[in-house]
Parts: sequence; structure tokens; C-alpha cells
Amino acid sequence: MSEGKSQARQAWDAERYERDIGYVSKHGMPVVELLAPAAGEHILDIGCGDGTLMQVITETGATVAGIDADPSMIGLARDKGLDAEVCAAEDLDAENRFDALFSNATLHWVGNIGQALAAGCRALKPGGRFVGEFGGKGNVNAIVQAMEAEFAAHPEYGEFVNPWYYPSPEDFSAELARAGFEVVSAELIPRPTLLTTGIEAWLDVFTASITQALDADTRKRFILAVRDRLAGELQGEDGAWTADYVRLRFVAVKPDTTPSTRARE
Repeated sequence: MSEGKSQARQAWDAERYERDIGYVSKHGMPVVELLAPAAGEHILDIGCGDGTLMQVITETGATVAGIDADPSMIGLARDKGLDAEVCAAEDLDAENRFDALFSNATLHWVGNIGQALAAGCRALKPGGRFVGEFGGKGNVNAIVQAMEAEFAAHPEYGEFVNPWYYPSPEDFSAELARAGFEVVSAELIPRPTLLTTGIEAWLDVFTASITQALDADTRKRFILAVRDRLAGELQGEDGAWTADYVRLRFVAVKPDTTPSTRARE
């Protein structure tokens, strides 16, 4: 998916996200472990959000910078004393600066994934690594289908535009290679995820761009209707909601183009 999508950028209520969807950062801890940050490394968190995982990486002794397209998210990260700035992944302008790139739950929101990956590759030092996780093929498929069905039932809502990029490992690996990376691993990880604040909160937070043309009352009806469509599939007998998450976890490296000593002899 090198061509960007035409939908409006998702708007975030950062404080509500931190309060209601904080489990996203919790599920990113295995990705931090895979990154294995070391003291003295210079690491960039792409899509740092409120900075929760930046803090974790900083505790290893690494120097961490973060970028995020949303000003309210960056505000929360800066409130934590972190080095974070407003910048979309596609607009990153750095060259050979970082030892590693990290990204959790961000790349499926990127409008032009090819541009973003190329910018990331330029920002890495030769031999540097990119470790991340985001929505992969099949992620929240039931939720997407329910939203599509509700739009189809109400033509007055307009066209349903899916804002997410959920690739297969093969397709994403091809994007990484085109951007200049060597792919170490890329795999889908099914991860049914308990929505601790329920499906309505999830829909309210994550569908701002999808429902941007709807007034407040219509948007509320849409959310309730989608909830009802999903109840039989995602709601347990105890009333708890579990989303059908599928994540794509990957490791890639920027080739080290420095000639070996033997090659120079």
C-alpha cells in the first residue's frame, strides 16, 4: 500500500485515550523486549502517543526521541518530561541519526506507508534495526464488517472509508524491502483483546475519521447499532467484550554498507 488513502487524519482525545485505551501500551511490552534497547543507544519511537513506552525504553539507559502526528498526544508525552515532537511518520526528516526505530500500534494509521518506511530507513544508521508491531491482515475484521454493514444500511451516511492498513506479512515485507530494509522477521500474531471499557468506548475513540460526516446524535446511533451487530460475536456471557485483534510484529535492519577491512585491503 504505497499510495496514501484519502480519508481525513484521525483526531484524538489524548486524555481519554490514556484513560480508556491504555491497554494498547501494555500490549506493547513484548515489542519493547524484542527491541532490547541498550544503554547509550539513540532510539526513535514512531507514533509515540502519550509516551508510555518511551518511558519504559528510557529506563534502560537509552536516549529516546518520539514523534506523533497528534498534538494532544505529544502534549501528554512532554508532560512526562520526554523529548517528543509533532511529526507524521511520512514527514520524518533525519539521516543516519538513530541506532534503532520502534513503533507500536501506529503503522496501520499511516496514509502513505511507503513514504513513511523510506523516511525511517534514512533516519537509521547503517546496521540499525526497526522493531515494531501494528494491525495485520484480519485485524478487527468483525468490527470492520459490522461498520460496513451499518453504512450500507444507511446510504445517507455516505461512503464507508476504511482508514486502516492491515497488510499480510508478505505485503509488508515487500514494502520494507522497497524502502531499503532487510527483513529479519514478519509474522501475524492473533491476540484477542479484552476491551476493558467496552465496545462503545472503543468505537467512540477509534472511529472519528470514519464518522466525521455524522452529527453527534447520528454518530451515537451508529455506535449503538454497530455494538448490537457485534454482540453475538464479540460479547461474552459475562458481558465482557473481546476484540478480534491480529497483530503484525516485525524486525528489519538497514544494511550496513560500510566496507569490511578485508574489502579495503
